[in-house]
Amino acid sequence: MIGVDVGSGDRMALAVLAQYRMATTDQMHRVIAPEVRIEQTRRRLARLRVEGLVDRITLPQAGRTRVWFPTRYGVQLACEWPEMRGRRPSRTVSDPTAVRLKVGHALTVTETGLAFLKDARRHGDLCRPLDWIPEVHHPIGSGEAVIPDALLYYRRGAADDNNWSMLRAFVEVDRATMGPERLAAKLTAYARLHGYVPAVPGRRPTVQEPALEDWRRRYPLFPRLLFVLDGTGPTGAKTRIRALRAAARGLAAFSFLTDVPVLAAPLSDLLRDGPSAPVWRPVQDPVQLVAWHSWP
Repeated sequence: MIGVDVGSGDRMALAVLAQYRMATTDQMHRVIAPEVRIEQTRRRLARLRVEGLVDRITLPQAGRTRVWFPTRYGVQLACEWPEMRGRRPSRTVSDPTAVRLKVGHALTVTETGLAFLKDARRHGDLCRPLDWIPEVHHPIGSGEAVIPDALLYYRRGAADDNNWSMLRAFVEVDRATMGPERLAAKLTAYARLHGYVPAVPGRRPTVQEPALEDWRRRYPLFPRLLFVLDGTGPTGAKTRIRALRAAARGLAAFSFLTDVPVLAAPLSDLLRDGPSAPVWRPVQDPVQLVAWHSWP
């Protein structure tokens, strides 16, 4: 009798690559199988490549690091699976040139997701590899949209703990490639998403059926907003947090900052201490250091 788990490891590897866009061999190993030897992950990826489901590029400036990505066929196959339903992979995710040009930011996003996965495993929380979802499209009207670098689902508390809580967060990974003002402008975009009510042609809101914000179709609560800062030293991080604070002052009249925790932290602190450590600064009061999952 054939076991139901045959091929499950290959399936998870392909699903992760289709969802994450790209990852190094080491990152793939830490996402899908950190408890086994990395040679097993290398063999798995090589097998998927022979089958035409994944491919790779080599980064000569990084010790010839191999970066894996799904082929068009791999994306097509993975997106048919129930666990991938509703995902919208980028059209360029399977193009080697696009992968090479996007590799710096995409691998940093993957490394950020790994920090949360590792933290959950260490603390007995639940955050599966596919609970880190890059580039989820959220319309805000006039043909515009908010597309966070990642949407995080994180269940805090063990499976047998009746006091567990389900947390969600939009994660923006900033590598200091844009000015502080452009980073701060993202805060305004999220405030628009928080208040955006789509117009329904031919239908007017009533007292019995009031118009609801679009995000409520997906989430019971608006996800927390986490800014992860990389590519700069401590002084640069402080400058970028100050820019976020200035933007927050401009949104003081809106309910967004009252309802939604907005926090920022250097990626180096997340990798050193773990995301659950008090390494996050609230943008409205950056003197504080808090944990992302328990503030306020």
